[in-house]
Amino acid sequence: MLTVTAYAAPSATAPLVKTTIERRELGPADVLIDVKYSGICHSDIHTVRGEWGPIQYPQVVGHEIVGIVSAVGSDVSLHQVGDRVGVGCMVNSCRECENCLAGEEQYCLRGNTGTYASVDRDGTITQGGYATHIVVVEDFVLKVPESIPFEAAAPLLCAGITTYSPLAHWKAGPGRKVAVVGMGGLGHMAVKIAHAMGAEVTVLSQSLSKQEDGLRLGADHYYATSDPATFETLANTFDLIINSVSASIDINAYLSLLRLDGTLVSVGAPPEPLPVQVFSLFGNRRSFAGSGIGSIHETQEMLDFCAEHGIAPETELVAADYINEAYERVLASDVRYRFVIDVATMA
Repeated sequence: MLTVTAYAAPSATAPLVKTTIERRELGPADVLIDVKYSGICHSDIHTVRGEWGPIQYPQVVGHEIVGIVSAVGSDVSLHQVGDRVGVGCMVNSCRECENCLAGEEQYCLRGNTGTYASVDRDGTITQGGYATHIVVVEDFVLKVPESIPFEAAAPLLCAGITTYSPLAHWKAGPGRKVAVVGMGGLGHMAVKIAHAMGAEVTVLSQSLSKQEDGLRLGADHYYATSDPATFETLANTFDLIINSVSASIDINAYLSLLRLDGTLVSVGAPPEPLPVQVFSLFGNRRSFAGSGIGSIHETQEMLDFCAEHGIAPETELVAADYINEAYERVLASDVRYRFVIDVATMA
């Protein structure tokens, strides 16, 4: 076992604290990663505060991880010592079910193994990337292209793939009108990626406070949803709406903005249900869908796409002892647009 430094949540109500955890011994198919940067995701906060259900404590979160391979198992062929790599939201799956065999292991019918707060193959609870090292089976380790700034790459492993996957699946591109609800960690990535795909992009945000950023990052239009006229002006407009917010919204109002055969996809995950009136779907044969993360293949595709188009998240680098303050700022929407932990500060 390898003892490493980490920041863990002792309970649902206590601040995260510096501690040590054990990583498993390197198996034949495993990769040991010296973690350099770890992104802070709203999912981390939901998880440690028990908002998505009970978990075991202490818990180390973090599923936006980039680092350098420092050792490999005897059977590893995909990675070698010194490689720039990343780990996202999952670290394994059953590899046998219909979805896994179809290359959609994120939808493993037995449940994929999450990077944290999940039962690992040895029966232990997985611990995430707020740590100096992590051991992951090679098939779930991604290659980070050299052209992506390393300190900004980590959020691509969650925010990047979470928005890329539905944009690719529902075919955002030239001639398609895409709206992004929310201009936060997920939303700003959706704007960048949809723009690079060639779509006409509109941001729907509560206010116009981030309008300048939205237009700079690739939006063609920007509207305040606090203005009732927005929903009248944009009725029956969009082919695809990506809802990136993790708070309750009037989903029926947003469904009214879809044109014929349009789809609203939620990638944000509020703790409470979002009531949908069926009659909101009847008009224009609209669809309301959800999308999780992407497969390992699609995540690598996303990283390569971002490298090709010069896409990286807007980040603020913080020291490890700032994590609790960063959490409060995330909850106050006081970040543009993703915190990244400099893991070297854990030493």
